[in-house]
Amino acid sequence: MAPPTPRLVVSVDLKKKPWEQALPLHNRWHPEIPPVAHVKVSEVFRVEMVDWTGSVIKDDDSAADVKFIDLSTVHYLSGPIRVVDKNETPAMPGDLLAVEICNLGPLPGDEWGYTATFDRENGGGFLTDHFPCATKAIWYFEGIYAYSPHIPGVRFPGLTHPGIIGTAPSMELLNIWNEREREVEENGHKSLKLCEVLHSRPLANLPSTKGCHLGKIKKGTAEWEKIAKEAARTIPGRENGGNCDIKNLSRGSKIYLPVFVEGANLSTGDMHFSQGDGEVSFCGAIEMSGFLELKCEIIRGGMKEYLTPMGPTPLHVNPIFEIGPVEPRFSEWLVFEGISVDESGRQHFLDASVAYKRAVLNAIDYLSKFGYSKEQVYLLLSCCPCEGRISGIVDAPNAVATLAIPTAIFDQDIRPKAGKVPIGPRLVRKPDVLRCSYDGNLPTTKNPAASM
Repeated sequence: MAPPTPRLVVSVDLKKKPWEQALPLHNRWHPEIPPVAHVKVSEVFRVEMVDWTGSVIKDDDSAADVKFIDLSTVHYLSGPIRVVDKNETPAMPGDLLAVEICNLGPLPGDEWGYTATFDRENGGGFLTDHFPCATKAIWYFEGIYAYSPHIPGVRFPGLTHPGIIGTAPSMELLNIWNEREREVEENGHKSLKLCEVLHSRPLANLPSTKGCHLGKIKKGTAEWEKIAKEAARTIPGRENGGNCDIKNLSRGSKIYLPVFVEGANLSTGDMHFSQGDGEVSFCGAIEMSGFLELKCEIIRGGMKEYLTPMGPTPLHVNPIFEIGPVEPRFSEWLVFEGISVDESGRQHFLDASVAYKRAVLNAIDYLSKFGYSKEQVYLLLSCCPCEGRISGIVDAPNAVATLAIPTAIFDQDIRPKAGKVPIGPRLVRKPDVLRCSYDGNLPTTKNPAASM
């Protein structure tokens, strides 16, 4: 007998706001956010989700929605989902929750997405000191392929995946998160040299009642006020998984998540049609609405058995991810190297972030020689299936990072050749990304040797 159709446990209506859904969405991590659905192990179930902004970003001809977005509201997650075994016994703290991705994709009738950079005064991005303006590119899907009228001459298959999948933290773990992130926020500018290179981005996003949505918990109640002041933002990945943005977590992948609360309280969202390693523009994948079809298993006592704490408590563990067998196949790549020397020529000691920044900047400047604006390349490298690597992390003083770009995604040959870069009508890319003006006054980093 054929297996049953996956049971729809969380549905969304894209015409409604996240908090108006039949099963209200949430945008914080907290152990007391109640589950909206229950599933049993071995059951294949379907979860639908809005894009991470809750449909704030539109398929239109303006980047104003990106410039003025309220980032206190993101990410909108579907769930939490309580997981029990065949005897109705819930997953318990100390267990591992094995979550298999059986299928996924865009919601039918909503086959489009977007990539963007936030205004430097409102979120920024990895290269915000070079690209301070809010920009946006729209992508349309043709089966497994994506193309954009704002970045012409490029077409590639997507490796679709959820940017966020995670379990609820315990109260003890939540307190650990808030304490350590508050310390970074309060003292980071004094001690973290990287802030001088990636300056003006928030060092952490601490709990805030502004923009907070807690699923079934009614806003304005005493319970809501208490939890909203404690609940963690969804921006970074943490011990519970969360916003890890691992592009290879696609069909056939399995995620082994630590369980910190009874029932695990699994949540997911932030669906991506495609993403480059690092998601460098911050709003950097091809963001979309979508669905996941999942199957869960409970590994009793799995945290202690398989995960070694990297910190002072048994809660300082991290998930394990098993990559699926499905991915785009490319045979030729152009690889750009970066070292831990910043644009001013200053040496940083084995700093992989500075090295990766250099690799991305080198790729942007190179590809801009082939008829693209630098903003187009920045967005492209954030969402195309490029591969980022830490190639060297031991040879003092330079960390070496690389960024590999599949050459087949372009409709022209981008490899170096004898003579000058070719010119001609096919190389002139008149359309550009949608763009807003930058109205702030923070200094912009320039590379004096880069082409304009």
